[in-house]
Amino acid sequence: MAVLQAVAAEPCGLAELCSRTGLPRATAHRLAVGLEVHRLLRRGSDGRWRPGAALAELAGGAVDPLLEAAATVLPKLRDVTGESVQLYRRDGMQRLCIAAAEPPSGLRDTVPVGTALSMTAGSGAKVLAAWSDPATQRAVLAEAVYGERTLMEVRRRGWAQSVAERESGVASVSAPVRDTQGNVVAAISVSGPIDRMGRRPGARWAADLLAAADALQNRL
Repeated sequence: MAVLQAVAAEPCGLAELCSRTGLPRATAHRLAVGLEVHRLLRRGSDGRWRPGAALAELAGGAVDPLLEAAATVLPKLRDVTGESVQLYRRDGMQRLCIAAAEPPSGLRDTVPVGTALSMTAGSGAKVLAAWSDPATQRAVLAEAVYGERTLMEVRRRGWAQSVAERESGVASVSAPVRDTQGNVVAAISVSGPIDRMGRRPGARWAADLLAAADALQNRL
């Protein structure tokens, strides 16, 4: 895994591979050649290793139940609100947009899938922070524009909102998505221009957002 991750970050030769992984030269070479034999790595004309075709083939068979559910639920919420809809997962001190549904036209808050955003601002960040472990909460709150009292309020009412926190002119409202054990695994968000969303976006869209979060959980 260390070799695969090192090569996925950027193609590399043996010296670079040893540097990135900390592995002895002979070990790194043996592992990389073995992965190459199984097409998990490939060597380019420059002699550097790159991710191989077998990785894509394996990934193609993987199914993420949350993304499957999002493919149905997010477009429905977009149609109800007329605004941009996103689904975020926490990844350490960042949140990643793993799914999105955009309105077909008009001014919108576009967050492309794969975008990494800070955990220090925005309604989605508040939701993910509110139900994260204490150590993560302390680290986030040390730099966040919101405080512990805000997270307590998010947990109490079950959703979060923000106005011009993450980006000027943008408002959003977010709710937690839970798995079958009740653990918060993601945050679903509706975002758009303040002129349309208003300065109290939760008052307008929280009920629809919570219904969408329940729909995601039911499909899980």
